[in-house]
Amino acid sequence: MATSKRTIINSIAVLRILTLASCAAALALIVTNNFKLDGDKTKFSDIKGFRYVLAAAAGGVLYSLIQLPFALYYAVKEKRLIKGDFLPMFDFYGDKVIAFFLASGVGVGFGVSIELKKFIDQLVDSFELLGVDGLEEFQDKSQKFLDRGIIASGILLVGFTTMAILTIFTSANRNGRGF
Repeated sequence: MATSKRTIINSIAVLRILTLASCAAALALIVTNNFKLDGDKTKFSDIKGFRYVLAAAAGGVLYSLIQLPFALYYAVKEKRLIKGDFLPMFDFYGDKVIAFFLASGVGVGFGVSIELKKFIDQLVDSFELLGVDGLEEFQDKSQKFLDRGIIASGILLVGFTTMAILTIFTSANRNGRGF
């Protein structure tokens, strides 16, 4: 096997591991995102956009777990586990679908978090103009909650980036000719 093809096969395995790790990290961060204020608990699931981020991260984890054994086998044995065109075509189409799913999750996560941060800042400023005090704790906890959503989306962006690079490699690898 040529060195460049070997490098590509190993890169695919490493990128699949990185995608799995980043999607799992984003999943863990978004699920543990909550805060409590005056007995009321706000969870990530209270914001529909964060549910979508969770779904995208979970989809990335599931897809990576399905693909990883095949990628590792291919990297170690230098041949496909299942002969024929099924695996290359599954890689080709599956990687593209998951990449777009992850990209949309990143966009939703950033969009919701940034817009809600602006809204909360404006809301607190408006209440302060009306003479209502004591909203500092609400603003602080809400900002930290939304910052964690931004961080989770940023980590999911790493997963999308690695998956996008994988789409390039699997496109070239699909027909067996490589680059």
